[in-house]
Amino acid sequence: MTALLTLHRDDDVALATEDLVAGRPVRDGLVARDDVPRGHKVALRDLPAGTPVRKYGQVIGFTTRPVAAGEHVHTHNLGFQIFDREYEYGVAARPEERVPAGERATFDGIVRSDGRVATRNHIGVLTAGGHSVTVARRIAERFRRQEGLPGLLDAYPAVDGVVALPHALGDGTAGEHGEEAAVLRRTLTGYARHPNFAGFLVLGREAGRVRSLAEEWGVGADTPVVAMALQESGGTRAAVAEGVARITDLLPAANTVSRRPVPASELVLAMECGGSDGYSGITANPALGAAADLLIRHGGTAVFGETPEIYGAEHLLVRRAVSRAVGEKLVRRVRWWEEYTARHGGSMDNNPSPGNKAGGLTTILEKSLGAAAKGGQSNLADVVEYAEPVTAKGLVFMDTPGYDPVNATGMVAGGAHVLCFTTGRGSVFGCKPAPSLKLATNTPLYERMTDDMDLNCGLIADGECDVAEMGRRIFDLVLATASGRRTRSEELGFGDEEFVPWRLGTVR
Repeated sequence: MTALLTLHRDDDVALATEDLVAGRPVRDGLVARDDVPRGHKVALRDLPAGTPVRKYGQVIGFTTRPVAAGEHVHTHNLGFQIFDREYEYGVAARPEERVPAGERATFDGIVRSDGRVATRNHIGVLTAGGHSVTVARRIAERFRRQEGLPGLLDAYPAVDGVVALPHALGDGTAGEHGEEAAVLRRTLTGYARHPNFAGFLVLGREAGRVRSLAEEWGVGADTPVVAMALQESGGTRAAVAEGVARITDLLPAANTVSRRPVPASELVLAMECGGSDGYSGITANPALGAAADLLIRHGGTAVFGETPEIYGAEHLLVRRAVSRAVGEKLVRRVRWWEEYTARHGGSMDNNPSPGNKAGGLTTILEKSLGAAAKGGQSNLADVVEYAEPVTAKGLVFMDTPGYDPVNATGMVAGGAHVLCFTTGRGSVFGCKPAPSLKLATNTPLYERMTDDMDLNCGLIADGECDVAEMGRRIFDLVLATASGRRTRSEELGFGDEEFVPWRLGTVR
């Protein structure tokens, strides 16, 4: 059996499917010249200095010195440089088939009185700036369930939990100006309107300002919102006790919900990759893309982001744009990121982390091609700003940074009900109020972290499953999760600390 996997007939490199030892024959006529870790790249032919190197049939970088066939290809001999990419808007967009309404898959969802569909049933604690962060966290902690111990939620089994959403970026009111304030307003509004919340406690320093927040957020009449001013609560201990009492008053009504069959067309699935490795682009990411295609066929929506991590692959996405206008929106966001990094003296190639590189990824171009595989094969239906409501059906791209908590926060604010998070290096994550599923890209990782991983997509690389079948498994798992099945992240309590709105200028 060959120790190399070639992904496209035009590729200059192949993936090592096991650790290679220098001098070992790895394919007919090809001998490994170096020790090569599993998941890293091997040159298939001699490559002169300055040669564009292809993987997935696309350019992932340029050789910085001559590279011989059989040599390990990585940061020591492959570099990033900007090159022209042709934007062929919409040339690959095709009419998409949809499963007839009466035949669509369903999940057991919670239907709010105004018709919005939820997958979880939380109470939220929102804050108006940094002065109420500690109080919000302490209130939520009082309601956390602990295995084997009595708790305040024991009498309310239909309530999934109380989630604090603290931040220190201002109060997000219309009185604040500038791009950062607008982003914060969209984020807080998106969480306040999220169907996975049954009600809110809103904390702030002054009573009038706190009450105005709920009005500006436009929270629906069926979502109870309780405002509480810290200035009037008698200090921190008293404020925590009052907050606990206020939330306790909300619990009986929140506990009255029940689940019923809902078509999959109501679902918005968020997709993310973090701690990527050399397997991300050939196992978990394309399998998640196949699951997204299935959901879209059933009338649903799939959204992904991390603009710096589709850099170098955006030309493939705009080919599938439903219109030139949609494709141009994506290109404008890519240009914004180029200007942004240049202003701060950085480079788009700064993105691959040390962990990414240890896992076999060399340049942002290579990482992006694997990350873009989450987008499956569906048409690109829309491109939205960070935390903007996702209203289009089909595949949607959201402009977000690559930092996992910030990216997830934006997509949940946009309305995502469930998140699928692929990882090859072992990232652990939660994003309450939306449940998070963790998809391992390789079997060794899955076996090391079975407590944290929900599904082993490494079976694809092991030859035990193909991408289409794994996509079906992910789709079924998403529906089960939307129906109330708890994820590993939920069982471990992740998601209470991962609310991180985008602070422009500090996150890249």
